[in-house]
Amino acid sequence: MIAVIDYKAGNVYNVLKACQKIGVDAQLTADPAEIKQADAVIFPGVGAFSNAMQTLRARNLVAAIKDTVSSGTPFLGICLGMQLLFDSSTEFGNSQGLGLIPGQIVQIPDQNNQLMVPQTGWNQNQLKQPDSIFSSVNRQYTYFTHSYYARCDAKYIVASVDYGVEIPAIVQKDNVYGFQFHPEKSGQVGLQLLTTFFERAGLK
Repeated sequence: MIAVIDYKAGNVYNVLKACQKIGVDAQLTADPAEIKQADAVIFPGVGAFSNAMQTLRARNLVAAIKDTVSSGTPFLGICLGMQLLFDSSTEFGNSQGLGLIPGQIVQIPDQNNQLMVPQTGWNQNQLKQPDSIFSSVNRQYTYFTHSYYARCDAKYIVASVDYGVEIPAIVQKDNVYGFQFHPEKSGQVGLQLLTTFFERAGLK
């Protein structure tokens, strides 16, 4: 079973539709037991970092997520879901994250109004780790909409985009993966990346 974590963070139904399109049966759930028993987990989200963490705690999902990751289950965070994988965020003050990947979420600088914040639209990925399972993303365009980005060690950055600063677009630490962009809104490129994730989980 593929679990898509439901924590009132938005955009989950587009993710479910994308899974359906590539032939993967995914189930929306907020049940910690179902999440821990899943063959793979998708952790999507749109919204504010601190509010999302509060909801995860209220639904007793923090321990379930950490237990799932510790068991080796392939785990994919998307957009806000990716940001929550990190230690902390400066959005609306300082908030603690899940601490699954070392690093901090910080605001994209406005570059004296040369670039609009949030970054909204398509940007070209540059591969940083040629041996990654996501190597097909190199020079491909994916769709972003975000005002904050991950500041982390280069060893966790699989691919990045240039938006005045280097923004990690795909990150990985062991069985934990993150997409800052929305694969479900990135056309065939995004669907292929989701397919690759499910292949990694042995489900395609």
